[in-house]
This record gives sequence, C-alpha cells and structure tokens, in this order.
Amino acid sequence: MSEGEHPAQATPAGSSQPGTVGGRLRAAREAQGLTVAEVAARTRVTQRFLEALEDDRLDLLPSPTYASGFARAYARAVGLDQAEIGRGIRSELARGAMPMRQHHIEEIADPSRGPSRGLVIVAAGVALAVLVLGVLWLTTGMFRGTQEVPEVAAVSGPAGATRTAPVPTPSPTPALGKVVLTAKNEVWMRVYDGANKTLFTGTLQPGQTFEVPAGTERPMLNIGRPDQLAITVDGRALPPLGDGKRAMKDVGVSAPALAERFAGVSSPGAPLVGAPADTAAQ
Repeated sequence: MSEGEHPAQATPAGSSQPGTVGGRLRAAREAQGLTVAEVAARTRVTQRFLEALEDDRLDLLPSPTYASGFARAYARAVGLDQAEIGRGIRSELARGAMPMRQHHIEEIADPSRGPSRGLVIVAAGVALAVLVLGVLWLTTGMFRGTQEVPEVAAVSGPAGATRTAPVPTPSPTPALGKVVLTAKNEVWMRVYDGANKTLFTGTLQPGQTFEVPAGTERPMLNIGRPDQLAITVDGRALPPLGDGKRAMKDVGVSAPALAERFAGVSSPGAPLVGAPADTAAQ
C-alpha cells in the first residue's frame, strides 16, 4: 500500500446515515461518551427502541406517536434541540418509513372509529341506570316489597316503656366524579379502559389536559413521569401519583379508584378554579 492510501471503511449493516435523525442522535451520544444503555436509563425508553432510532429502523417502533416521543426524549438526554429532532422524525415518517404498520396501529388506537364507541355509550347508559336505581332503592325503599315487623317481646318494666329496633342508616351512594389529567410539564401517557382499548396515547404539553370519558369501565393509566401530571376530581386537586423516579403503569384513574388510592392523604390545595390553557384531543 502506497503512502497516503487508507483502506476503505465499510459502514456496518443497520447503522444510520450521518444526515438522518438517527445519525445525529448517535453522534451526540458518542460525543458525550455515553452508551445506549445509559441513555435508556436517562429517558426510561427501552434500549432496543433507542437502537432502532439510531439505525433509522423506524419500522421497528410501535407507532409514529411513539417514534416522535422517543426521539424527543433522546434529544433531551443528549442536549439536542427537541423541536428540531421532532420535526426531523416527522419528516422521515412522512417519506414512508412506516407504511403499513402505522395505519394498522392507528386504526386500533383511534377511539372514534368502529363500534367500540357505541359500546362505551351503552356502558355509560347502563352505569347511569344502575346508579339511579341504587339511589331509589336507598332513599325510597322501592323494589324492597313489604317487610314483616318482628313482634316485640313483652318486657316487665315501667308502664309505657317500649323497646324499638334500631333503624339502619342507608350508606351514601358514591358519586361518579369528573377526572381531569393536566400536564405540568411535557409528559407522555396512555389512558385505556378495562378491555385495554386505548382512549388516549401521546405526549401532553404543559397546560394541556385530558378528561377521562364519563362511564369508562375501569379506566387506567400508563405514564413516564407521574410527578409531572396533576389530577383533579370534580375540580379538587389530588396528590401526585409518584415522585417521578420511575414510570408507572396500570394505575386506576376512575374517581372511586383515586379515592381509594389517596384515602387518608390530604389534598395539596383547594379546588382548582378556571379553565385549562389547552385541551388534548380525546
């Protein structure tokens, strides 16, 4: 080999191109001397998804929404502009990086399509009917029928003294409650019902809110930063779900579930006043 000649270096299979979002993320990570595992620990994103981003294998990611959220989290961890990286990933997706899988997941996750919305309405109607019947049963005695009054045994004692049986006090019927989730800072979350049907998935920006649909059966929540989410029930603020040191999943967010979760825990403040700055699409 003559002086000044160097062997050609082949690009490893699956590696990213320098000008792509994946290439920029990889270069920023390597410039800081970080491993993919260390970035995964910072972002709480699965390592294989970060590797797929670096390798420009967007087809290996769950959906366009996840791809954008993961890329922005990666950018934040290595000091790149989140907005610019977000625009770049959307541009790459628009060029057809995720052709079929994208549409399939969107059709499953979109709560406004198909008969599932009708099931939600029917479930809400059934829940309301049960609530009304319960109130009538407790307050008016309807559907109980006639009850035999037990005879009171004669007891020797002063004339006119009569022993009567105590009347049970009906327990109050729990209110359904309006549950609203509000982002304090940028936070990713997924809300779904007891049948694992997605009601909302994506990243809320600061001030954006999502109201849990009334009548949803066993609504639950997965969230990356529970300390960045404010929760109110009928306008009353509740304590944070967690300290933000780890992600949380399968957290019940119905009014009864939240009441049980925070039983005995004082609320951080008085009821919230005023409308939220923005509202997430439901």
